[in-house]
Amino acid sequence: MAILIGALIFLITLVAWLRVHASIALLLTAVLTGLLAGKYPGEVIQIILDGGVGTLTGLALVIIFGMLLGSLLADTGATRVISTRLLQVFGPEQTTLALACIGFVLGLALFYNAGFMVLTPLVFSVAHQTGRPLVPLAIAMAAPLSVTHCFLPPHPGATAVATMLQADIGQTLLLGIVVSIPAIAIAAVLLPKFLANIPANPPAGMFEEKPLPAGSLPALSTSLLVALSPVLLMAAATIGQLRLQKGSALQTWSSVAGDSNVAMPVGVFFALLFLVLLRGKSVENAVKKSVSSLWPVVSLLLILASGGAFKQVLVDTGIGQQMVAELATLPLSPLLLGWIMATVLRIAVGSATVAGITAAGIAQPLLQNGTVSPELMTLAIGAGSVMCSHVNDTGFWMFKEWFGLNLRDTFKSWTLMETIIGVVGIVMVLLLDIWV
Repeated sequence: MAILIGALIFLITLVAWLRVHASIALLLTAVLTGLLAGKYPGEVIQIILDGGVGTLTGLALVIIFGMLLGSLLADTGATRVISTRLLQVFGPEQTTLALACIGFVLGLALFYNAGFMVLTPLVFSVAHQTGRPLVPLAIAMAAPLSVTHCFLPPHPGATAVATMLQADIGQTLLLGIVVSIPAIAIAAVLLPKFLANIPANPPAGMFEEKPLPAGSLPALSTSLLVALSPVLLMAAATIGQLRLQKGSALQTWSSVAGDSNVAMPVGVFFALLFLVLLRGKSVENAVKKSVSSLWPVVSLLLILASGGAFKQVLVDTGIGQQMVAELATLPLSPLLLGWIMATVLRIAVGSATVAGITAAGIAQPLLQNGTVSPELMTLAIGAGSVMCSHVNDTGFWMFKEWFGLNLRDTFKSWTLMETIIGVVGIVMVLLLDIWV
């Protein structure tokens, strides 16, 4: 506990007070934490390399091609067409509700990082058209993605926890939707009303919309097809996993096409085809313009790699597991214990997926007497796994860097949003435990 608290204080001091770049601060903190936890220098270096490379392996292509797709959608006017239609349907006074609804619908099919990359250009476009502050709109978009990520199968974390606890996937999904509705209502619709004064300073050139004549804008159907192409591919893969014969050629190909590292580049290809080439524009110029907007991604990838290294040090030193082992002896409701254990692990290691899976392994004995619903335990652990996101979570840094927030304002917006989801989640689980 002392090592963890000391590491977090050291990291925040470097970033917030000494203005050290976050990637360097995270690496220094990771090295110091590993050494204090008793690891040899060679072990610390290997852990850092494994954590950094592992994080980039799962994120780099998604972020790079997501940025390219977003730039193409913005440059061709597709995001403006989509956001205009959204504002017509929901009205300019209900922009947060509009983004919350589309975030939930897309979040059912998309992994968090992919959904974030697909929807972020839309947030910038809505902010540009309405003049509304960027941070409330960003929270309205991000909250439903977090909710679906932690509560609803077939997302990897929720599915893995449900499988470990032998919970029924269908029941978990239905109960998860019941839990998700109030969580989204509070975190995505109510919370943004209190965040209007938080300033955003996104990197220069981030999804900037240029004035375009009305006649040069793409059709709504084309814009939606291109923007949602990664979503459709991933949704098809999810349906294929559930409905198609396992190991069949169709199921295999749908899984490949629905992988986020494949679906995002395919989305870029569709953008170049339907929004550029078939509309008589220069593909070369479009690519050059989009690639020139990738500079903010370099800084973000460095931060994410360093954050992954820090997370891996916390995982491999066993700091979180040691604290959770002590919590398991407390005389509390098993559901509340599962939530507390996942929360502690989330604070300690940063990764919601790691926190959820680890807590599920520790919580398994709590289900042996048959008095606790494994479906509700899955949701309780999911709620704990998103609690108190902070500087060791890659999502924290994505939100901070993409929307240009300082550290304090990221805590006031992103961290508060994640904590609200976790608290509302466990309250709903405990209420369902009375009725189910």
